[in-house]
Amino acid sequence: MTSLQVGLSIAIFVGAYVLIATERVHRVAAALGGAALMVLVGATDAYTAFFSEQTGVDWNVIFLLLGMMIIVSVVKQSGVFEYLAIRAAKVAGGRPYRVLVLLCALTALASALLDNVTTVLLVAPVTLLVCRTIGVRPEPFLIAEVIASNIGGTATLVGDPPNIIIGSRAGLSFNDFLVNLAPIVVVLLAVFLLLARWLFRDAYAHRPEHAEALADLDERRAIRDPVLLRRSMLVLGATVLGFVLHGPLGTEPSMVALLGAGAMVMVTRASSRQYLEEVEWPTLVFFAGLFVMVGALVNVGVIESLGTWLVDTVGGDYLAAMTALLFGSAVLSGIIDNIPFVATMTPLVADLVAAGSGPQAQSLWWALALGADLGGNATAVGASANVVVLGIAARNGFPVSFWRFTRYGLVVAAITVTLCWPYLYLRYFVLAG
Repeated sequence: MTSLQVGLSIAIFVGAYVLIATERVHRVAAALGGAALMVLVGATDAYTAFFSEQTGVDWNVIFLLLGMMIIVSVVKQSGVFEYLAIRAAKVAGGRPYRVLVLLCALTALASALLDNVTTVLLVAPVTLLVCRTIGVRPEPFLIAEVIASNIGGTATLVGDPPNIIIGSRAGLSFNDFLVNLAPIVVVLLAVFLLLARWLFRDAYAHRPEHAEALADLDERRAIRDPVLLRRSMLVLGATVLGFVLHGPLGTEPSMVALLGAGAMVMVTRASSRQYLEEVEWPTLVFFAGLFVMVGALVNVGVIESLGTWLVDTVGGDYLAAMTALLFGSAVLSGIIDNIPFVATMTPLVADLVAAGSGPQAQSLWWALALGADLGGNATAVGASANVVVLGIAARNGFPVSFWRFTRYGLVVAAITVTLCWPYLYLRYFVLAG
């Protein structure tokens, strides 16, 4: 690649990002326009964009989303989301902050067992109904949940796609992630829930009349089709089990989602109109365009150059390397999607880890995972789950701007990533000797 192509690629990406952030044009148009320009300047081509594992569209993410959107659309028709919404609101006494804490805690737990994208696809419809039931706007609740999903998903191998990439490259197991990351994730979730009391304080206006009306609701009447509910829950349960066991089974999560969607359609005999109406097509197209643009940056060597510079700068100083990886990954993952970033960084980190030994060297993997996963909360395009939730919100008439999400996410990302540093330092450099 020539220096001109590299410069043009950076300019195109920055320009598209500015358009997405300022919302001067629709984010789908900005992503597709940026992808088209990347092709025109020679930064990518058909093979690189659509077939390359390192620099192409991540079809596993696209089809995972498509499969789960179909599953959710069928399950929704049974009325179970209305049931869960009324039940959750009753448990929380109709008080908005209690509702937010309950939903965020459930979201974080589910994200540790599933991936965070699947979790928010399941939780978002419930949230919309809960907020309607207690008479509050859903935007703060949706933002809080996607942040909680990114925090909770950090705890396990399958919770966030970057963790799967790191685990595969480093040979780390589900238990390795659980033992090393779950303790700090529990602390970070507790901090976030306390922080949410202040961040979303304008959303907690309690209306006693809604609480009284809530007490009169019978959640059992919300179930419109008990037969559909039983069948869809059976398929959904099998799909969730497939996500948990996809590693030992050697099956990609995207295949599990597509098989689950196919089984859901066959078992419930849903019509194509029914199971396709809830698919967020603009979100899928936006992801495709974003992947092409980021893949072009990888293809021309921009991401690798940044990573190599980082590695050369810290040298054999593992404390400096851990610090740079933690905060550098957080910053870059807030700007570009964390999946291609982590895929590019893992070979460089592997070289650093191989040059040393012991817990100090291993801390680099955990710094990369924490920085990439938590840094994804910083902006609306930092993590896949963010984009999905914003698409659902817009589809239901509650659009969330890039800067509104970033105003909250940046604060949470800065605080949570900063709290990770003393944890990594104490555990792997002080207590480990």
